Amino acid sequence: MIDIEGLTKRFGPVTAVAGLSLKVAKGEVLGFLGPNGAGKTTAMRMITGYLAPDAGRVSVCGHDVETDTTAAQAATGYLPEGAPAYGDMTVRQFLRFIAEVRGFAGVDAKARVAGAVEKTELGPVLEQPIDTLSKGFKRRVGLAQAILHDPPVLIMDEPTDGLDPNQKHSVRELIRAMSPEKAIIVSTHLLEEVEAICTRAVIIDRGAVVADGTPAELLARSRYHNAVTMTAAKADADKLAGKLKTVPNVAHVERAPMGDDIRLTAFPKSGALLIEAVSALVAREGLKLKELYAEPGRLDEVFRAITTSDAARAKAAKK
Repeated sequence: MIDIEGLTKRFGPVTAVAGLSLKVAKGEVLGFLGPNGAGKTTAMRMITGYLAPDAGRVSVCGHDVETDTTAAQAATGYLPEGAPAYGDMTVRQFLRFIAEVRGFAGVDAKARVAGAVEKTELGPVLEQPIDTLSKGFKRRVGLAQAILHDPPVLIMDEPTDGLDPNQKHSVRELIRAMSPEKAIIVSTHLLEEVEAICTRAVIIDRGAVVADGTPAELLARSRYHNAVTMTAAKADADKLAGKLKTVPNVAHVERAPMGDDIRLTAFPKSGALLIEAVSALVAREGLKLKELYAEPGRLDEVFRAITTSDAARAKAAKK
């Protein structure tokens, strides 16, 4: 449903997006990740037809974004960064305006507005001017306009930015509910959001793809994948660390102070499963632990390992 080939955009000497190629199918929720300045927002503006590429092409539901722009944008719901809106309009007036722009009128327009309001829980602020709303409600107004026409493709830049935990949960549930019938791209800095709602994650750095896979596949690249973490009293930590080193497939053990306790993590050799062997050891030795769990991996660690830090990027730009 989304087909991107060789997408490139330069701003003077800076290449913001460098030959980006992606395909997103119906039923996929693609998490679009990258450090600040990696090219995420620029790429999304080109995918939605609001910025012309220097090279490459984008097709949405079979419509070329540059040569068949109106049809491509009609098939797209777009929540841009900042979710700009007409602040002097009430929420109802703005959504009614969007419905009319999308070609709906009369009863049909009213039904579209009502559906979007219900899905985004905007009922309590429907008659308020948008400028008077909190950041969270403004974000939900932006989401409402993006889904009002029930598009087959959704492109969302930080959809839960400014939302409280309850609101984030509601938006994530809405995305999950819509996902079987749509192709969705979600740009986010919240790595937990990727694990919560995305079926696939792409990490870009300096405008190019550096990782592409399911959240589980990316987690498997973490050194914490299949590690076992446990917390014990300081008095028991030395004994526990010594015993852990005797477990087959334990590569090494790391320790970290946790107040009056010690947190120990046993790392596996070549991603081997350790949890059963470590649990058996704890039971056999009668060791007292406050917690014990297997690590699926840590997405933030994978992200840091394969992307460029702000400092390194700034240093490279000066050369």
